[in-house]
Amino acid sequence: MEFANKEYLFLLLLLIPYLIWYLMYRKKTEPTMRMSDTRAYRFAPRSWKVTLMPLQLLLRIAVFVLLILILARPQTHNSWNNKSVEGIDIMMAMDVSGSMLAEDLRPNRIEAAKQVAAEFIAGRPSDNIGLTIFAGEAFTQCPMTTDHASLLNLLHGVRTDLATRGLIEDGTAIGMGLANAVSRLKNSKAKSKVVILLTDGSNNRGDISPMTAAEIAKSLGIRVYTIGVGTNKVAPYPMPVAGGVQYVNIPVEIDSKTLGDIAAATDGDFYRATNNKELQNIYKEIDKLEKSKLSVKTYSKRYEAYQPFAIAAVLLLLLEILLRITVFRKLP
Repeated sequence: MEFANKEYLFLLLLLIPYLIWYLMYRKKTEPTMRMSDTRAYRFAPRSWKVTLMPLQLLLRIAVFVLLILILARPQTHNSWNNKSVEGIDIMMAMDVSGSMLAEDLRPNRIEAAKQVAAEFIAGRPSDNIGLTIFAGEAFTQCPMTTDHASLLNLLHGVRTDLATRGLIEDGTAIGMGLANAVSRLKNSKAKSKVVILLTDGSNNRGDISPMTAAEIAKSLGIRVYTIGVGTNKVAPYPMPVAGGVQYVNIPVEIDSKTLGDIAAATDGDFYRATNNKELQNIYKEIDKLEKSKLSVKTYSKRYEAYQPFAIAAVLLLLLEILLRITVFRKLP
C-alpha cells in the first residue's frame, strides 16, 4: 500500500504537543473541591471509571491518526512489473471445420479438443501461448500472451459454424493454419518455439502447402507437434433435419503421412487421438517440453483504499462520544 499525499503524514507530529498538554496542564483545568482533611480518602480504592479514564485519550488519538491516514490517500500499488520467468512460446493451431462436430470423441471432437487445450493452458501459467483457428482459411484467434484468462475466454468461444455463417471458407487448410501460427512465432526470442497443430482431416484448401509451411517453421527453429483426432474408420456426424438431428457415419480421412512428415521435418512428433483419454495423454506428453526464460510484464490497477480507515474512524469517534456522555459524564 502507498500514500498519494505522503506530506499529510507529518501532521501526526501534532500528537506530541497534544500529549504534553494533556499530561502537564489537563489536571489544572479539572474542577476541584476544598476539604478540611483528606486522610480518610488516602487508601480508598480507585473506581473502574477513574482507571478507564485514559481510554478517552486513546480513542481521540486513534481517530486523529485515522483521519491523517485518510488525508494521505492510501492506495494500492500501481506499476508495470517486469520479471523473468521460465516458459516457452507456443501457438496452438486448431481445426474448426464442420467435420469437427463428429461425435467419436465426447461430446464431440471440437469440444473435446477445447477442453483438453484449456487444461494444457491452465497447467502452463508462465508460457506465452496463442491460438490460431483454421478451416478453409486461417486467422489468429488470440496472439501469444501470458494473460491466460483472456486466452481461455477466446478458446471457449471457438465454434465450427464460421463456414456456415459465411465468415470463412469451409474445408481443411492445414498449410494455412500452420503458416499463420508460424508467422506469430517468427519474431520470438524464446529458446523453445512450438506449434501444436490439431486437425481431423487432410489438406484440401489454401494457397500454402503443409510441407512448405513446415519448411518455413524449420528455418525459424520452430518445432511442430501434429495431432490427428478421430477414430480410424467412420465417425457419427449430426446432420440437422426437419424437427431434429439425424446421425450419419462419415469416413475419417486423416492424412497421417503429411502430419508425420511435418513433425519429422521440424523435430516434433505426430500423435493420433481416437478418444478423449488418448488426447489428454498427448497433451501431457507435449507438456514435458523444455523451458526457457522470457520476460513478462504485468500491470496492477490502482484504486483508493481509504474506506476501511474511514469506517474505523467513524466508529471510534462515535464510541468516544458515547462514553463521554454516559460512563465518563462529568457534572459541572
